[in-house]
Amino acid sequence: MLNIIKHYKFWFLVSGVALAISIAALIAFGLNFGIDFNGGTLTQVKFGDNVPSAAEIRGFLGDSNFGDLVVQPAGERSAIVRTPPMEKKEHDRLLQVLGDKYGLVEEEQFTSIGPVIGRELRSSAMLQLIVVSFGIIFYIAYAFRKVSKPVSSWKFGIAAIVALVHDLMIVIGVFAILGRFLHVEIDSLFITALLTVLGFSVHDTIVVFDRIRENLRISGGLPLSEIISNSINQTLVRSINTSLTVIFVLLALLLFGGETIRWFVLALLVGITAGTYSSIFIASPLLLVWHNWQRRRSG
Repeated sequence: MLNIIKHYKFWFLVSGVALAISIAALIAFGLNFGIDFNGGTLTQVKFGDNVPSAAEIRGFLGDSNFGDLVVQPAGERSAIVRTPPMEKKEHDRLLQVLGDKYGLVEEEQFTSIGPVIGRELRSSAMLQLIVVSFGIIFYIAYAFRKVSKPVSSWKFGIAAIVALVHDLMIVIGVFAILGRFLHVEIDSLFITALLTVLGFSVHDTIVVFDRIRENLRISGGLPLSEIISNSINQTLVRSINTSLTVIFVLLALLLFGGETIRWFVLALLVGITAGTYSSIFIASPLLLVWHNWQRRRSG
């Protein structure tokens, strides 16, 4: 039987290093917001027989005075061109120069979002994350309302949120690095991935917390550290098996699912992996650390 609680300082150190790297990346690089949040245009074009690489398209359009842009492949014959907001005349010129250079070019999709709408979407996304987080605290506090000793019900909610912040920060840090070096953009799918990670991670955490609650009821005479350790071990196999099932599916999607969902799947993969780790090694030990700290403080 693993004594995870005994080595909680090591698990906290691992998470501390990961969080420090994520926060440093976020401060140094920031997030590369896409047109969903900054405003701009997205043009998806399909080429005929002459299919250029994304780097070639980027270089050619840059030489054609189209300024700051991002080009991504989309399937075997298509490419997505993201640019700052442009007028219809400029958009038509983009299609014309691509057609003159590469022959037959078919426009498959065109999306334009103004900067004001982009800022509103960014604020709305942040509000969604905040509202969901508070909802989780209140739900867990209510679900564990009959637990009062030695751990109050609201502490379960706070510990779960700490674990969730840990998961989200790691995902955000990874995408800050990807945005800096691979020009990966943050869009509405990324927010969807974060909300999915929130739901999956809190579900995994509640499974462990529920076993702690049950063991507090039937084994209240044991030390809290032993109760938490037993609860983690009783749910460990289930948590890992459930997460591995999802991770294997995500790996398959990441490898074979195509370009359009690649970064969405990667965000889920990183978040669910971090969520499984935090549910086992962070959330539950945090309850014990908090309890011991309050006991020492009260004398």
